[in-house]
Amino acid sequence: MTVRLQRVRGPAPRAIDRAIRYLRIRQARRHITDGSSVLDVGCSDGSLFVALADRISHGVGVDPRLMDTQHDGRFRYIADGFPTDALNAEQFDVITMLAVLEHVPDEELSAWAEACALLLTPKGIVIATVPEPRVDSLLHLLIRLRLIAGIASHEHHGADPGAIPAVFAHRGLTLRARRRFELGLNNLFVFGRAEAGTS
Repeated sequence: MTVRLQRVRGPAPRAIDRAIRYLRIRQARRHITDGSSVLDVGCSDGSLFVALADRISHGVGVDPRLMDTQHDGRFRYIADGFPTDALNAEQFDVITMLAVLEHVPDEELSAWAEACALLLTPKGIVIATVPEPRVDSLLHLLIRLRLIAGIASHEHHGADPGAIPAVFAHRGLTLRARRRFELGLNNLFVFGRAEAGTS
């Protein structure tokens, strides 16, 4: 797959936007095995599918900023928010939400976690990246300097990364891995179902 989806509302990402996005995708790549089916929530222009096309069997991207719903080879793009009935209860080996959960109001996180649990295969995982709240002030500075596009940065609400594992645990998804990256400014979470015999 070499052609990126170009039908996304909003400003085009700038060089720093693309570099930061690459770092998030590289973190996710470590946890996506060959042949995985992937649901990318907040897929934007499909960059994750472009970067990981060699190891993804097929993928679906969901993003309300897409201009329309369409297919691109092994990949389908849905112009809608999440959760969405357009997925028709399809199940995936991996659900990615990179730089997405910080845009979700706290009162909606439980519904997102429940939707993920329903859309995962039995051994599937959720991969999410969430920045530290102090990143918001840095983003605003970079936007003022016109170094980044600041796509939907107004939706950030100081989400507490430390509170997210408990939300997913209530829906039967336990924390498998967590690490910080980008000099400690960003968090990677990997959730999966509790293994048999574990509490």
